[in-house]
This record gives sequence, structure tokens and C-alpha cells, in this order.
Amino acid sequence: MMRRILIVLCGVVLVSSCAWVKVSSMGESVRLVQSTKTVESCKRLGNVNAKVVSKVIFERDTEKVAAELADLARNEAGLLGGDTIVPITEIYDGRRRFAVYQCFQSKGNN
Repeated sequence: MMRRILIVLCGVVLVSSCAWVKVSSMGESVRLVQSTKTVESCKRLGNVNAKVVSKVIFERDTEKVAAELADLARNEAGLLGGDTIVPITEIYDGRRRFAVYQCFQSKGNN
């Protein structure tokens, strides 16, 4: 009986700790690039920090964590008026920092 309760509790913790990040409508127009050379001619708007759960009982898949961090950063960059993000730190403890750039004319400025 105790074993069943423990299995159920672990399952609940695992399911509740998995973050499914949704990209906002503003975040959909933000691209992720890996190289600062790509943004040399762009206007830097600032930085955003993203954080997700990277470990519950075990380490989560690195690619999934990276994708969720990028999606969160895209959402934040969209709020800042950015259209491009570049990771500026490695992933550590489920955290990553991104630089936000505006590389394209916004539709309102044409």
C-alpha cells in the first residue's frame, strides 16, 4: 500500500513539474539565433532572463530545457519590442540569459 502511494506521489510530482511553455503571439515573431555576428547591424534592446525547472528527481532532457528557455525568452523579447534573441550564457540550473535585438523594421514604423 505504501509503495503505491509513493508511486502515485512521484507521478504527480513529475507531471506537475513539467513546464509546457507556450509561445505568446508577440513571441512568435521573435527568432532565436546562436551567433552575435547575425545581429551586428541590429539595435540591442537589453537582456532577458529565463528560468525553468531543470531537475525534479532526475535531470530533465537538456534540449527540452533549452527549448523552453528560448520560448520564455522569445515571449519576453516580444514585450520589449525585440524580434531576435541570442543566448549570452550557458544553461545553468535551469537558467539562461539572452540578449534582445531589433533587427527588422516594425510594422508600425513603415
